[in-house]
Amino acid sequence: MTITSGSAVALPRAGAATVAAAQRQDETSAGYLALPLVVVVAAGVLAGYGYVRRTRRARTRTTPGGGPTAPSPSGELDKRSMELLAQADDWVRTSSEELGFAEARFDAAAVEPFAQAVREAKAELAAAFRMRLRYDHGLPEDPAARRQALAGVVGRCEEAGRLLDAAAGGLDELRGLDRDVGGALEVAEARFRELTGRTAATEAVLAGLARRYAPSASEHVTGYVEQAKDRLMFATACLNQARQQADRGEGEQAAGQLRAAEGAVAQAAVFLDGVERLAAELDEAAAMVPAALSGAEAERAGTAVRLTDVPVGGTRARILHADAVLASVRQELTSGRPYDPLDVLRRIVEAAAPLATGRTGVLSAAALLTARSATAAAADFVTTHRGAVSTTARTLLAEAERLLATRPSADTPHADVLAREARDRAEQDVRTHGNPYAEADAHTPGTAGAVLGGIVLPGPSPTGIPPSFGGPRTRNRRTVQRA
Repeated sequence: MTITSGSAVALPRAGAATVAAAQRQDETSAGYLALPLVVVVAAGVLAGYGYVRRTRRARTRTTPGGGPTAPSPSGELDKRSMELLAQADDWVRTSSEELGFAEARFDAAAVEPFAQAVREAKAELAAAFRMRLRYDHGLPEDPAARRQALAGVVGRCEEAGRLLDAAAGGLDELRGLDRDVGGALEVAEARFRELTGRTAATEAVLAGLARRYAPSASEHVTGYVEQAKDRLMFATACLNQARQQADRGEGEQAAGQLRAAEGAVAQAAVFLDGVERLAAELDEAAAMVPAALSGAEAERAGTAVRLTDVPVGGTRARILHADAVLASVRQELTSGRPYDPLDVLRRIVEAAAPLATGRTGVLSAAALLTARSATAAAADFVTTHRGAVSTTARTLLAEAERLLATRPSADTPHADVLAREARDRAEQDVRTHGNPYAEADAHTPGTAGAVLGGIVLPGPSPTGIPPSFGGPRTRNRRTVQRA
């Protein structure tokens, strides 16, 4: 139905007003959205600026824990303990070397106070090495206790140095090098002549080892005779210089040359003694191998009875391993080819170890022989190359020596392992350090000196002399600076 009237009613035009309203609403919404965005951006900028400022303050802060450029107290103490261990080990070794020449001239009663000082210093050093080894193994675990352990290492080393420093003046008075170097020169020259006479015989011993045993048996002492000759040639020049300076009344200079000669002679003795000791050890090991093999087979026969607390599968695995090792040893012995007796003994002992509750008799003796041989070889190497040997190698060697001194049979094989690891580490240190003898030619007149085993041995025109008996305050007391 349609209603009509005489005139039409006009509707309002809403198009333009609606568009304008919509535009105003969109602009208002955009404004509302932009404001939080500006706030977020500003906050980000401020946060970044604050981070940069904090980072810069951390880098420049000098208080502990303030940044990577400020080492922590524990880090400094750790480094100090490592340095002191190596230094104290050198103090003791050098003091022992000079004490040997004093003992060769005077009776035992006269040198006993100084020998006692060296023994006490060695005891302090051994305790310090033991503490350092425990620290390296994570003991103790508490941070405060670990710092205390490092402080204990430092304290022990310092005490070792104090003991040697306190005895240095008395040894100087006994030796009297500043008054008359002649008597000490005679002792050094006699020792020099004795070692020179031994070089040919020791060379023959080394050649005999190469013929009788596998190359691995004597590889650690290969070149020892040549190195001994180098030391003795250097000692010749130093002894001649000392004689000439003593005749001219230059006592201080003569004492310096004497100490250089004594250091070289002492190291030559280490090389020659090492070859001869190894020859005796290899002969003893070769004689012991058959009995050790029989002992290991006896241990294997009673394994099932003894290992009642081991699962059947574990017992069988141990037996199979031992059978394989012992069979390999028997084949090696019957092949007719040269072999390494110490290595064979070591393999027999290691194969028998899991089969017994405790080694006795010949197996115990075999374990002790191999451990002593490895420890002595490592000690020789550290002594003659100590200028390049790290604290880690010295720490391992000290622990091997401690275990051998206590001599519980269960720890003897572990001493063998530690000693061989110490030797390997020391050799790596020397290779990393470079050739310690290349800094100067010890045989050429006019050179500044040579570094032999970490001791600066002056040549005919030296700039200094090697360290003497004593600790950090006294060991360099005889240093002479000359043009």
